[in-house]
Amino acid sequence: MADTATGTGRSLGAPAERREGRDKVTGSARYAAEQTDPGRVHAWPVAAGIARGTIRGIDTAAALALPGVLAVLTHDNAPRLAPPDDPTLAVLQDRRVPHRGWFVALVVAETLETARAGAAAVEVTYDVEDHDVTLTEDHPGAYAPEEANGGHPARREQGGPEEAFASAQVRVDTHYRVPPLHNHPMEPHAATARWTGGRLVVHDSSQGATTVRATLASLFRLPEDDITVVSEHVGGGFGSKGTPRPHVVLAVMAARETGRPVTVNLPRRLMPSVVGHRAPTLHRLRLGAAADGTLTSSLHEVTTHTSRIKEFVEQAAVPSRIMYAAPHRLTAHRVVPLDVPSPSWMRAPGEAPGMYALESAMDELAVATGLDPVELRIANEPDADPDSGKPFSSRHLVACLREGARRFDWAQRDPRPRSRTEGPLLVGTGVAAATYPVMASPSRATALALPDGGFVVRTNATDIGTGARTVLAQIAADALGVPLERVRTEVGNSDLPPAPLAGGSSGTASWGWAVHEACTRLAARLAAHTGPLPDDGLRADADTAGSADAESDYARHSFGAHFAEVTVDTVTGEVRARRLLSVFAAGRILNARTARSQFIGGMTMGLGMALTEGSTMDAASGDFTESDLASYHVPVHADVPDLEAHWIEEDDPHLNPMGSKGVGEIGIVGTAAAVGNAVHHATGVRFRELPLTPDRVLTGLAGAPR
Repeated sequence: MADTATGTGRSLGAPAERREGRDKVTGSARYAAEQTDPGRVHAWPVAAGIARGTIRGIDTAAALALPGVLAVLTHDNAPRLAPPDDPTLAVLQDRRVPHRGWFVALVVAETLETARAGAAAVEVTYDVEDHDVTLTEDHPGAYAPEEANGGHPARREQGGPEEAFASAQVRVDTHYRVPPLHNHPMEPHAATARWTGGRLVVHDSSQGATTVRATLASLFRLPEDDITVVSEHVGGGFGSKGTPRPHVVLAVMAARETGRPVTVNLPRRLMPSVVGHRAPTLHRLRLGAAADGTLTSSLHEVTTHTSRIKEFVEQAAVPSRIMYAAPHRLTAHRVVPLDVPSPSWMRAPGEAPGMYALESAMDELAVATGLDPVELRIANEPDADPDSGKPFSSRHLVACLREGARRFDWAQRDPRPRSRTEGPLLVGTGVAAATYPVMASPSRATALALPDGGFVVRTNATDIGTGARTVLAQIAADALGVPLERVRTEVGNSDLPPAPLAGGSSGTASWGWAVHEACTRLAARLAAHTGPLPDDGLRADADTAGSADAESDYARHSFGAHFAEVTVDTVTGEVRARRLLSVFAAGRILNARTARSQFIGGMTMGLGMALTEGSTMDAASGDFTESDLASYHVPVHADVPDLEAHWIEEDDPHLNPMGSKGVGEIGIVGTAAAVGNAVHHATGVRFRELPLTPDRVLTGLAGAPR
């Protein structure tokens, strides 16, 4: 069969171009804040200027006196909401201020500029209380939660890990710190809301319009059928748009109060406080091994923070449960409630910080045992999932390590630190492994065959820049056995068949499962049909409830291996990544072009985590000091000279009808550790706190033996 994007053979795997790409680069794709409803107005939120306390009073007179200001909403006059499941959505409901940046008012005006000026004119006085925003391992408020995120038990223990570690021939006992990190999608969080004849229509920058509709229905006590949420084009999210955020609630409130369409477009400066962040994590890793590097004991303990209004426990020790074989194991989480904004999902939550710590500790173990870091990982490859005991549906980590080492020319590496120099530059290489779980959720889809020979597939998937429209069309064309250009996809609207959010690297697996099932049924109907199609076409529906969410007899994960080459400038302390090469085992690759883009995007984000991205919580003000892209440094093209993403095709029948695993998040997992391990190889210094900024590197080099 032909493996082309438009042939009559198989479409899956072909590097089909993203269908909406031209619309985006030409500006015809409209995002949530770019709606042009007649009479649309703008709203600007007022953020609390204290870290903890209550509102004593709000003076809105100066704001209301500005020409063009229509309303100022506060806790005194804002619509009353039903109690939300997510406390971060209870905006303008009472006087409390749980953290700096909490919204205390909203100014609505004819123009964006006037709304901003009005917000600056609102005067708020507070009764200030003492606050605590500092995370420490020995914080007296730390407690052991019942669960970490995702329903994972917060603590898992097998065998006697403490005793086994104490008696191990080789021991590594080390600590790592990952700072708060921020999602910062290029499109800020925005929503445009309008009420028409009692019906609510919202354009929201969201990773899941179905969930937004259900949440708004609950908050505003409306039937879901009276609400339409559109998320047709979304400019990134990385988890921060995975659940409804306060901006959409404010937009609906303002539209109801003014009777006008209202846009709320959050300024980037406010995003770190109200859309979630990756919580800081403090890691203690203890690895005990025999002289040959075989692990006998593995202990990974994590302390993190949460806000006082919502428990969110970064599941950073969880990946240590499945990575390597060790008969004695402990993974545990503790959490400290602080007066900080509520943390939330950020790309590869748990896995990204957890695997940084684990893979760095594995590199330390390789040094302690004198083993090659690649061979050490292979020596500790498990036969089954060490945590559940289930067999892996497929696990090709060893193949990724071997193929990556071959492509990277790892065999030529001199393992001695500081063994390669170029003038003032120290050159080093490092490796780290990667993993991410395979997940899927129930979804619905409709497939329609039209009399003109075309096909329409409908499901409320969300394309957040991943190419979901294109890949779903490929799945449909493959199931129908028709050319790709004959299939049209409709996504991003809550009036379509409901679908789960784009998150957890589960979107394509979830939506695609339903699309495949609907198209398979439609193909069967077409085969049995005689004569011309009816004017409204022939239709088939699918609902994967009971199958996509069924318990599996297998442990299902993606795996990968990262290789990094870096230079460290001994004069400036600057670390530069010359080369990143990664090999992934992520099931069947459904679109070579979009998958490579996702892998490289994740690797770039991991590079930022290693070298440039970091946020500081100021103890005095209770605020994140790096709160815009001028101070929170994401990698740019000049930081990424050579990235290679490769993959090993897997034939895994235990996943979904397409045989696919998620590719959106595994690229970030382990990248920071590979870079950090390369920096150690270059310098001989082990840096245990991210990011590896020049000041930290110079300090480390100053104390390093020569």
